[in-house]
Amino acid sequence: MYAQMVDTGVERLRTAQELEGDERAFQERIDAGVRIEPQDWMPETYRKTLVRQISQHAHSEIVGMLPEGNWITRAPSLQRKATLLAKVQDEGGHGLYLYAAAETLGVSRDDLIEALHSGKAKYSSIFNYPTLTWADIGAIGWLVDGAAIINQIPLCRCSYGPYGRAMVRVCKEESFHQRQGFDIMAKLAAGTQAQKRMAQDALNRWWWPAVMMFGPPDGESVHGAQSAAWKIKLHGNDDLRQKFIDQTVPQADLIGLTIPDPALSLNAETGHHEIGPIDWDEFYRVVKGDGPCNRERLATRVEAWEKGAWVREAAMAHAMKQRNAA
Repeated sequence: MYAQMVDTGVERLRTAQELEGDERAFQERIDAGVRIEPQDWMPETYRKTLVRQISQHAHSEIVGMLPEGNWITRAPSLQRKATLLAKVQDEGGHGLYLYAAAETLGVSRDDLIEALHSGKAKYSSIFNYPTLTWADIGAIGWLVDGAAIINQIPLCRCSYGPYGRAMVRVCKEESFHQRQGFDIMAKLAAGTQAQKRMAQDALNRWWWPAVMMFGPPDGESVHGAQSAAWKIKLHGNDDLRQKFIDQTVPQADLIGLTIPDPALSLNAETGHHEIGPIDWDEFYRVVKGDGPCNRERLATRVEAWEKGAWVREAAMAHAMKQRNAA
């Protein structure tokens, strides 16, 4: 089905049979499960939707390096330092895969990054929270990367080929990140009382932001119907959120930590865990730039971009020299 904005501004869906020409052929390919490649014809709105989603994903990977990179020199052992360093390096690589995928849609990386630095483009709200203790690194790996895996595994089957293929490697690496984080939390929870309190405090602060990572309820999602019709996103926000909750609650029980939600309960009929109300006001406030670390994160990225200008210029000069020599 094809999502179209009509004159009233209300989104409705049209079947492939209601379309004509290139649009019909395009939608029939989508419905048949045939992937779209960069050289294929695509509606402009499909391209723009992908640019928005893929670039936001890339920005999130790059900005997401900051809260964890802050702890590389303070990790409690050489092994933890090396593991965290590898993880942060992975996140940088994920950003590069995704920027490259976005470039196949005819946009330049410089323009994408300028949009991030100017505030026009968004990144995941989760990365606007501070990492106050070592346990926060465990909570990020366990909760944030755990949520990312649930959200990203379906993207491996995305209708746009370069995005789906990039996600295969990303998801494999994210699974190691999630295990690393859970191991940190398990070790702290089994340690001294002070260590267990640290782990519980981190869980208390990161649980709700992680739950909100999947985005607003399906009925409030601006791009949900469009993305589903084009098989860019294969599952709704609420279904993915529920899967995360059902996966994570037993893990917390296993290591002796408590989910910070007094309303949490297990529905015996559905088998699903039910949670209390989500503070969507906080979510939208952070998305709009008023989170604990929004300004700090963006300023750090802008500073790094400006200080790295000489590296980009040198690399470009070398490339031009090599090309001229050939």
